[in-house]
Amino acid sequence: MPDRSGQQIGHYRLTRLLGHGGFADVYLGEHIYLGTRAAIKILDTQLSHDEIEHFRHEARIIAQLEHPHIVRVLDFGVEDDVPFLVMSYAPHGSLRQHYPRGTKLPPGLVVSFVKQIASALHFAHSAKLIHRDIKPENILLDRNDEILLSDFGLAVVTQSSSRNQLRDVSGTIAYMAPEQARGKPLPASDQYALAIMAYEWLSSKRPFNGTYEELVVQHAFTRPASLTECLPTITPALEAVIMRALEKEPHLRYSSVLDFARTLEETYLSEQGITMLPSPVASKPAISVAPNTSPLPAEHTHTTAEQSNGDVIYTVAWSPDKRRIAYGGRERVIQVRGATTGDSTLLYKEHTSSVTSIVWSPDGRWIASASLDRTIHIWNTTTGQCKAIYSGHPGMVLALAWSPDSQYLASASNGPDNHVHIWDASTGQLKLLYPGHSHWVRALAWSPNGKAMASGAWHDIHIWDCQQGKKYFSYRGHPSWVRAIHWSTHGTRIASAGEDNTVQVWEPLNKGHQICQYRGHSSWIGSILWSPDSAWIASASKDQQVHIWDANSACNASIHHVRSTPTYAITWLSDSTHMVSVNGNGSVQVWQVKNDQP
Repeated sequence: MPDRSGQQIGHYRLTRLLGHGGFADVYLGEHIYLGTRAAIKILDTQLSHDEIEHFRHEARIIAQLEHPHIVRVLDFGVEDDVPFLVMSYAPHGSLRQHYPRGTKLPPGLVVSFVKQIASALHFAHSAKLIHRDIKPENILLDRNDEILLSDFGLAVVTQSSSRNQLRDVSGTIAYMAPEQARGKPLPASDQYALAIMAYEWLSSKRPFNGTYEELVVQHAFTRPASLTECLPTITPALEAVIMRALEKEPHLRYSSVLDFARTLEETYLSEQGITMLPSPVASKPAISVAPNTSPLPAEHTHTTAEQSNGDVIYTVAWSPDKRRIAYGGRERVIQVRGATTGDSTLLYKEHTSSVTSIVWSPDGRWIASASLDRTIHIWNTTTGQCKAIYSGHPGMVLALAWSPDSQYLASASNGPDNHVHIWDASTGQLKLLYPGHSHWVRALAWSPNGKAMASGAWHDIHIWDCQQGKKYFSYRGHPSWVRAIHWSTHGTRIASAGEDNTVQVWEPLNKGHQICQYRGHSSWIGSILWSPDSAWIASASKDQQVHIWDANSACNASIHHVRSTPTYAITWLSDSTHMVSVNGNGSVQVWQVKNDQP
């Protein structure tokens, strides 16, 4: 079709071409009155009167599909016998654009994609709709990189026009079930196409290739090659799940596309010794703070609400703006609450085992949560939508840290490799392995400029290049496990703590020259935090105390007792004079640095 950029169709001005397909062109459009943007799909065909009515009927149906993983149809019409659809704009393109042909994806990411797509398809199938054109080009990504399924029903429209019968449709036939190629599509046909995509993502190759005619014959009569040829590490059980969804006869596949996705996920997790459990009922509100604590008071203020017996908290985290708290533990549900109201704002229930670590991204948009199920989830702190799942660790995740720009995660586990993994928070793809440690890494911290990493293990801390994995030097001031590391605001000093009950302040740019050492705690220290002005350090210990002390001399300490078990998170307010802790029983306490301290 000729480029229509600059033209108007319906109430939209076409600003630029986004993509060209076998049956349609997609433009970015701007509403001539409202100024809002949308994706305008213009079909490359002219329809007869009967075909126009058929198109309008299909469009009315798909416009009523409202699901988190389905692209919304906002409007539709026909101008000069040319049909068009107005859809919500997915700015991050398609999965084909993100993962070109030949790209191999990790199984955990494939499971995540299949789960989201299957959820959308199951919703459509329940409404008696069959997609008919499942392929990576029709799987889009929204602003949060969540899956959006596009082009419902368009295959019917394009195939109904005699002008399209001789068109090259090899991109579609590569994913088409045998019964659909014979003109008899079923809901199981969408399951088959989804399994073709899973096969391609796992192996980097489609199971069948060739001309249109050759592909039709292969789908009907040829069994796909074993996935082990391209993916030797895949287990027979996981391969069997894919192969069942690729059965030639629809009745031999899974009873529903949701059953396929669920079986794939269960098999993948069970291979790691994990049993999927149903999500628990959310516990009652556990954190409440007096209404007059916004802003938080300067006095030694606290409120307490005891947890129920079964709701054991293992990890707590503050949002960067100090307005929200996230916590989780044995019950697998992560709760996000207002820090000054205690009101629940979100429940995240996607982990299949106890939650062991939670960290907020520096921009406040995402939470990374680690679990005993050996996965790390990246999810939106407002909607709870999961963006990526990282499953590359062979053991329980012990340390987790965001890069300052909120683009990458560093993580480490108690698996046999002792490696630090750096991976993309948007895709879950591994970027770098740091193999320098001889023991498990239990503490991680990025430098403020994002160029260096401090990782602590048994009696040593490595400082290394985050981009190349090259070690600069090792600090060996602790005789036992290192439990916590934090860089000063300007990145010139590091505070480290561990099971020797000390906090040590030293200079990473000066070969580890030690500035001071704090010995006030009676048990091991799990959290340390510089004040925003780098004048003070707060340290929280298993001795159920938070100490605030001078970062230059390790003197002038004030000691504060927490009303809980040693499970809590600490944070400084921006004025560098107030320290806040949230504790394992849901209490929040606020302390002020003593006025008589220098």
